[in-house]
Amino acid sequence: MTERITLPEPLPATAVVRVSRASYDPSRFAEVDAASKKTSQYIIPAIRRLPGLLHFYAGVSPKGSIVQVSVWDTEEHAAQLDTLKEMVVDGRRDMEAVGVTFTPIFNYPIDWTWTV
Repeated sequence: MTERITLPEPLPATAVVRVSRASYDPSRFAEVDAASKKTSQYIIPAIRRLPGLLHFYAGVSPKGSIVQVSVWDTEEHAAQLDTLKEMVVDGRRDMEAVGVTFTPIFNYPIDWTWTV
């Protein structure tokens, strides 16, 4: 068995995790997955222009769930996504067109980290 080495990730004390979730009918996985990849083409460049982003992850589960998880240096910087046109207008439009339903988005202050 390989030994795991844990390295601390230096995060500001003000860092937050932003979690966006959505659901859809699993029978539409192929079109939802394709729409997610399409929206990434215009969402990624827009997000890269924003200050304070540390990490961004997105995933589409074939079981009918989507998640976007991002880590920001401050709550204020995380809140930029709440008004980013590419995210809240264009992306929402394209994802809702394939049957995606979004749930409320939350930001969480980071209590602790563990990195493998």
